[in-house]
Amino acid sequence: MNHKVNSFIEKHTLLKKGSTVLIGVSGGPDSMALLHFLHAIKQEWQLHLIALSVDHGLRGEESRQDIEYVKKMCGTWGIQFVGTYLDVPTYKKKTKKGTQVAAREMRYQFFEEQMEYFNATHLALGHHADDQAETMVMRFIRESQPKALIGIPFKRPFSNGWIIRPFLTIKKAELETYCWEHNIIPRRDPSNEDSTYTRNYVRNHILPKLVERNPNLHTNMQRLSESIASDESFLQNEAEKVVSEAVTFKKIEKEVVFNVSAFNQYAPSLQRRAFHLILNYLYGTIPKDVSYVHEEHFFQLLLSKRANTSLDFPMGLRVMKAYQTVLFRFEDGKGRRIHSLLPVPGKVLLPDGSTIISTFAKAYLKESRNSLFIDSNLVNLPLIVRSREPGDRIVIRGLNGSKKVKDVFIDEKIPHHQRGSWPIITDQTGNILWIIGLKKGITRNSKGAENFIRLDYNKTNLAHM
Repeated sequence: MNHKVNSFIEKHTLLKKGSTVLIGVSGGPDSMALLHFLHAIKQEWQLHLIALSVDHGLRGEESRQDIEYVKKMCGTWGIQFVGTYLDVPTYKKKTKKGTQVAAREMRYQFFEEQMEYFNATHLALGHHADDQAETMVMRFIRESQPKALIGIPFKRPFSNGWIIRPFLTIKKAELETYCWEHNIIPRRDPSNEDSTYTRNYVRNHILPKLVERNPNLHTNMQRLSESIASDESFLQNEAEKVVSEAVTFKKIEKEVVFNVSAFNQYAPSLQRRAFHLILNYLYGTIPKDVSYVHEEHFFQLLLSKRANTSLDFPMGLRVMKAYQTVLFRFEDGKGRRIHSLLPVPGKVLLPDGSTIISTFAKAYLKESRNSLFIDSNLVNLPLIVRSREPGDRIVIRGLNGSKKVKDVFIDEKIPHHQRGSWPIITDQTGNILWIIGLKKGITRNSKGAENFIRLDYNKTNLAHM
């Protein structure tokens, strides 16, 4: 066993000479074997070892005895010891999390605090080949993402260093033998036999059947894990390039936008990973109720022939496709509708930070896309800046008759999610004078006029036009 573990450590660079290594020790056979093994190679690797032991407050006197046992063995072997009590039952009740999740969160927070306190480079944990096989089977049952089959990583960043698992190629039975050979009498946790927990059910009922069919199951699964991890690392790096090249992140608005044609140039495997990177950015931690179904619907949205369509994700995230643009945005449920009086002279501030300024003018000047001159004799004040309303129509300069505002938006390919907050200027009677940036109504007499109202739209970088 020693040769196997040493080879694994060297192959994956799990240790460096002179490292400060914290060891998570429960008192069970796995962690006690790890504690003894690292103590045995301490001189060769010039390691500073510190054992960490946790009483989760779940098994009363029994768990307190576990800590005392670990403390006693550390004293015998000359290893520094740190033990702590964690009130998991209270934390579980407060956070409404399951026992296993609550215990893990508190345990790892303690580990992180000790990593920082000792300025440690490594945290060694006793997960072994059986744990790896159990994890991969459980994830195969529960999850649909390929990376789930990576299982338990042999090394990953943690706090100011690394979590390492030197025993991932070693079977549980080998660790039991190791303890027996070195006169180690480990503690036993009866809850490990309780098959109401999924992991224990897999351990006690499923894996033995699989091993009957293939005695090399543990070795094969570890190889599969390492192979998938290597492939996933490469694909993830490529997906990050996709996001960098094709996706725009708007930090102020917490929005993400991309062009469908540009996104579709990449392979589906990279698109999937880019999709998850986007969700990671927006959510921080992707909610558990975001599932494979959401991913499927997202890719159906990309293929949709509809000009405007959308999806609702958990926690108010909406994914909207408007023509060739896809936008991810959290909806606050309040909307951004507009309805303000525009005094003359005066100013209106729009929700996106842009402004509309009105002044009196003695002469008509050439208009720009963002300015409008109105014959003051043709309108009834006050002017109103508002969002569109059902049935809105505008008489457009140079055209006979009127046109639906809805059709103007469609012709101009305005994304559906922007139409409700697009500013429209009317007079007191409801006559539409200007769909800002798009179409202008009849606002002056062709025979000439002497008094005008000048409107100027000043957009900000946040504005949608």
